[in-house]
Amino acid sequence: MASSTAIRELEHDFENKANDLSKLQKNPNVGSILTTDIAKNHLVKKKHTVQRGENELALKELDLVNEGANVYKLNVPVLVKQDWAEADANVPKRIDSISLELKRLDVTVQDLEAKQNSKNDELCLNDVSVAFLAYYVESTMIA
Repeated sequence: MASSTAIRELEHDFENKANDLSKLQKNPNVGSILTTDIAKNHLVKKKHTVQRGENELALKELDLVNEGANVYKLNVPVLVKQDWAEADANVPKRIDSISLELKRLDVTVQDLEAKQNSKNDELCLNDVSVAFLAYYVESTMIA
């Protein structure tokens, strides 16, 4: 027969685990906030990917024209004349800047996904711990 001290300790552990689990389950916003942040980062990444593609296309077009040719930049809704040398210097800088931002977004998304996985694992472990402790306390009380 299990000692009454051991049973009290198990009951105490069970109550603590149950309280921890209820706190985690009462705060579902953590998971939804992370999911929202991940979705926002994916949208920003998509936007930057499109911008990088547009700038790479502009760079290819600049390579096709002669130096000193008329070059225009689209500032919605107007085409503005731009110096060829200035355009040739600025486009690669924009591509590099956008590429760095895409790398930063990749790291951010990976961090957010890791946090989300950690929270999910924590919830699963607490569910298992509470179930195990409940089973153990019940089985020791029967014996």
